Amino acid sequence: MNQPTRAPSIIEMFPEDTRESAALLKQAVPLMMRHDIPPNPMHYALWYTYSKGTEPELTRRLDKITKDFDSFPTETAAKLFRDYIIRGELEEARAGQQQIIELVDDIESDVSLSVQGGRNYQISLEQGLAALQEPFVDDLPNVLNDLQQSTQQMHDQQEKFLYRLRAAQDEIQHLRSQLERAHLAATLDSLTQVFNRHAFTRLLEQALNKGHPGLALVMLDIDHFKQFNDQYGHPLGDRVLQHVGQLLRDLLPPRAMAARYGGEEFCIILRECHDLASAHAFAEQLRIKIQSLRIKARRTDQILDSITASFGFALAEAGDTVESLLTRADDALYQAKRNGRNQARPSPTKAELSA
Repeated sequence: MNQPTRAPSIIEMFPEDTRESAALLKQAVPLMMRHDIPPNPMHYALWYTYSKGTEPELTRRLDKITKDFDSFPTETAAKLFRDYIIRGELEEARAGQQQIIELVDDIESDVSLSVQGGRNYQISLEQGLAALQEPFVDDLPNVLNDLQQSTQQMHDQQEKFLYRLRAAQDEIQHLRSQLERAHLAATLDSLTQVFNRHAFTRLLEQALNKGHPGLALVMLDIDHFKQFNDQYGHPLGDRVLQHVGQLLRDLLPPRAMAARYGGEEFCIILRECHDLASAHAFAEQLRIKIQSLRIKARRTDQILDSITASFGFALAEAGDTVESLLTRADDALYQAKRNGRNQARPSPTKAELSA
């Protein structure tokens, strides 16, 4: 089966290093502010690509929209995001769907041939047995020859079907791998291998909508990360982020999930966490592990400054939205930083805030 030409994935579309990415974002953010465009991942991706200048048609359409409208229409932004940012993933998914349809059609055809061959063999066998039951068989060699040919034909058809079935299984496994890679590219942060902000927001919204008790949100921010980058360079800063991502994956309790919320900030959704003390214990465990990280300069093996992080955490309550829960956890994180950093602070409950 001919493989369709694959469109570039999101990761392939944005191969820039951290320094180049930062420069492009410095161009994109003022443009968004100038046109009063809400700062969300979808808009960041559009205006980042605009600043990069690799999609002339997208640039033309964004210029026209900002000229013709007082605000940036959400529906239009979503369509542009599909058409120019994630089109590779969408096209890959559609191509995979078409390949699956073709596989099913091929297998159905092979099954039909095999079934028809079985019927023909049954007819030949019945005719041969009937002939053998006659008192005198004048044409015995031909009867036996017909049975032999029918048996061989049946065997060949079965072998062809089994070969095609094995080939189909290999193709299906290949398609499954492609779809898994596309799914990961759309949901994972490529640097830290935890969920990205878009996936995190969707998963938190789903968890809140289900209304399950025992949901907590932990936010962490690596302390003085900008100074670390300025002193040691972005490649070592990226290594710090990667180590933190690895710690999160290693320490997550069952059914919890972690995400890179942006820059050096991470979020963790805890399930079956019914009190602030449990959330605090998890945050403290993670804080100590981060503090014990030792980052070495590869050329000199010099151990660099220790890494610390500040934490804020909050329990979900009835009526919480993604925004309200994030705000409470973020406020607690701000308190941790204001009180000296390298600590974990709980958010007051709604009742305490209203008291």
